Amino acid sequence: MGPSEGGREPEKARCGLVLKAPAGKTRITSRIDDDVLQWFRKQVHAAGGGSYQTLINAPLREYVQTKHEPLEATLRRVLREELPRDLKRAAGR
Repeated sequence: MGPSEGGREPEKARCGLVLKAPAGKTRITSRIDDDVLQWFRKQVHAAGGGSYQTLINAPLREYVQTKHEPLEATLRRVLREELPRDLKRAAGR
């Protein structure tokens, strides 16, 4: 098919638009299971729109933060979670 048939001239063809990533973001290529990607897309659609990539980033960020949480922050979090429960048990005795 020539330029007149397809409407494009190969020497003028361009790949898809490549946008510069915003500061703090890196463009990557990743393989995600179809069912997982579909779940995130459905969540975004149900919420009325947005970015499934942002939605995927949230649990990844949470995971990283829990793995790199400083000891003091971990102790404070555990005490906040466990102390009220233990105080209720002690008061019930």
